[in-house]
Parts: sequence; structure tokens; C-alpha cells
Amino acid sequence: MNRHLRKHMGEPPLQCHLCPAAFVCKSKLVIHVRTHTKERPFSCVHCNASFSQKWNLTGHMRIHTGERPFCCVHCKASFVKKTDLVKHIRMHTGERPFSCVHCDASFSLKCNLKQHMRTHTGERPFCCVHCSASFSAKRPLTEHMRTHTGERPFSCVHCDASFIRKINLVKHIRIHTREQPFCCVHCNASFSDKGNLIKHMRTHTGERPFGCVHCSASFSAKRLLTEHMCTHTGERPFSCVHCDASFMRKINLVQHIRIHTGERPFSCVHCNASFSDKGNLIKHMRTHT
Repeated sequence: MNRHLRKHMGEPPLQCHLCPAAFVCKSKLVIHVRTHTKERPFSCVHCNASFSQKWNLTGHMRIHTGERPFCCVHCKASFVKKTDLVKHIRMHTGERPFSCVHCDASFSLKCNLKQHMRTHTGERPFCCVHCSASFSAKRPLTEHMRTHTGERPFSCVHCDASFIRKINLVKHIRIHTREQPFCCVHCNASFSDKGNLIKHMRTHTGERPFGCVHCSASFSAKRLLTEHMCTHTGERPFSCVHCDASFMRKINLVQHIRIHTGERPFSCVHCNASFSDKGNLIKHMRTHT
């Protein structure tokens, strides 16, 4: 009631003495001041966790009790926090209430809109303490930091492989399970990775979204454009560690290195012949037919 009356009576807002922030409600001011003082007066009786707001403690206590009071009416999912239920329900309803003022993009989560807005503003507030890299979101910074620390927290249960990013582990496990969940609607092709499906779909649509700025060439994949750009710049980024040779395409370097290593990974199923290049194996196979 006091907060409501202040709006009508034109009372001055309650000013934070540590920054320019101002609030209509005293309780909001008290909570805000704790962001400066780091005061966390609400402590868990089961562990060392403490919180600046009582409702955060209430939510935390459910981790210990197992209580998940917020239940979805569309499925069996239940949640510790009401805000998590609200976010989840948008998966069922398709609601995307957070809209970008610069383009047509909309999002189910406010944090995703905030992150998207940085693609327009160019803001990259998450900075690496070890190098000059900066990011528009905290998650890619966390992943980047692992390139400095060497941490690879996502480990495969089928082999010794480990990864910096969880998504890379998910993709890797499909090598073991042979799962190919991404299916083409135009043919029987299926893929373990969504990006590969997107590339494949362009063989049906003819889409070539990656255009060269120097000529009229366009490509269905960014990698092909990158390789093409080298024909304009003269850049040969793939260098041999055994000699002075360098190449525009990585595949050419891989093939070249086999000259040094003697590797011949492409073997004929009809005889003992083997080759360093798949194209030479194909030519050889014709001698059997």
C-alpha cells in the first residue's frame, strides 16, 4: 500500500547511498543495497550456502528436501522454482514474449533476448583474464577459459575422450551409439549433427548463402567460401611441419603429409593394394570391374 500511495502522492523515490539507483519500495532498496555490501543474512541449516533474499533460501532448501512443488499441466515435469516452470511451459505453448526492437527475433527467455541484443550493439562484456578475447555471453567465456586451464569436464563413458563443451560430448557419443536424429524431409538421409543436415538440405534447395565479396561466386557452406577467399588473397594457411609446403585447403595438407609418413589408409577389398588418396583407390577399383 505504501508503495502504491507514493506513486499517487509524488513522494521522492528511495535513493541508494552507494549508486544512482532509486526505488519506490523500501524492501527493494534493502535487497539492492546487499548487492553492494555482499550481505547474505539468510543461511541454509543443511550446508554453507547463504543468500541475500529469503525467497532464494526457500528455493535452495528444496534441493535438500527434494520438494518440487511447481508442476507442468502439459507433462510430468516439476520444478523447484516457479520461474523455471513458467519458462518450461513456453516450450509447450510456443510463447516468445521477449521481442527484439531492432529485428523480428523473439525469445521465450529474457536472458536470451539480452544476449541477442548484443549482436546489434556489439557489446562483449565477458572478458578473458588471460588474453584479449571477449564474449557477448558468459557461457562461451567459460568454455574459452578451459582452453587456458586445459580443463575438459565432459567425459565419454565409452572411451577416453573428453571435451571442453557438453555439446561436443553429445555429438561424440553418437559415434558410439550410431544415433542419427536429424532426418532430411526430402530423402532418406539422416545425420548425427544438425549442422550437417542444414548443409545437406541445401543440395535440395540450391541455397548458396555464403557469397564472395570479391566476385560473384557463392557457396553452400562457409568452409567452401573460406577456401575460395584464399584464391583472392593468396593465403595458404595450412603448412606442413616436415617441409616448406603450404596449402589453401586442409584436406590437401592431410594428403601431402602422407608423402612424409607413408600412410596409405585407403585399401582395396579385392587385393593387397593400398593408397594415400581415396581418388586413386577409386581408379584402382575400376581395374577389378
